[in-house]
Amino acid sequence: MAALPEGTPCWADAMFTDLEGAKAFYGDVLGWTFGESSSEFGNYTQAYSDGRAVAAIVPPMPGSQAQSAWCLYLASPDAAATAERIRTHGGEVVMGPMQVGDFGTMVIARDPGGVVFGVWQAGTHEGFEKQDEPGAYSWAEIVTREPGKADSFFPAVFPYGTRKMDSEQIDYRMFLVGGRPVLGRMGAQGDFLPPEAPSYVSVYFAVDDADAAIERLKKNGGAVYFGPMDSPFGRFAAVGDQQGAAFGLIDLGRRVGAQPPTADV
Repeated sequence: MAALPEGTPCWADAMFTDLEGAKAFYGDVLGWTFGESSSEFGNYTQAYSDGRAVAAIVPPMPGSQAQSAWCLYLASPDAAATAERIRTHGGEVVMGPMQVGDFGTMVIARDPGGVVFGVWQAGTHEGFEKQDEPGAYSWAEIVTREPGKADSFFPAVFPYGTRKMDSEQIDYRMFLVGGRPVLGRMGAQGDFLPPEAPSYVSVYFAVDDADAAIERLKKNGGAVYFGPMDSPFGRFAAVGDQQGAAFGLIDLGRRVGAQPPTADV
């Protein structure tokens, strides 16, 4: 498999205090199965859909009090160089660059508006083995109270083009790699987010029926924050698992309406 273009979303993982609870939740909601935990790497456990790697879960590091959350990783040919650009353009390197065996090199960072994301320089682990199908990663968007900071930071760190959605209702941009949208940016001004909620990256997983997936989610103690609603991109909802990690569900087969016009900026 060829290396992914720089800045392309390539992997997602999350920390959970209750690892077995997370397995039960995502196993029912998304149909995931799980591999053996790797004690050498902090009991990092990969999730699979149809036998293909789609994400991972891991217990928190000793002493960590961090809220469970999904982390999206963006591909880099040189994690150290990306980390330096993050610092240069006002971001913070929280962890790394750190070599993870022969799997690759990781960085955890924050943009100037507080959005946490990851960087991954692939070794033997190249990332998602399945995408845009039920049970797998489909899309992600930066949900931020400080969109201006994200708009200047991410294209300075990664080779992104930018396209703005022509809408009076929402402040939405897309970051492009080679002319292809790979990541969204949603402005979250006003009461879009609860006061206690941080700016974050919302990771969307595809399902074959959003309403049925939401019923499974609620049965397993999850929460629905928004939706489900139809859109030109699919029927989607913003949700959270029973340990508080927010994410999105989207049924790509149910698209309603015309896509709004966009313009390169």
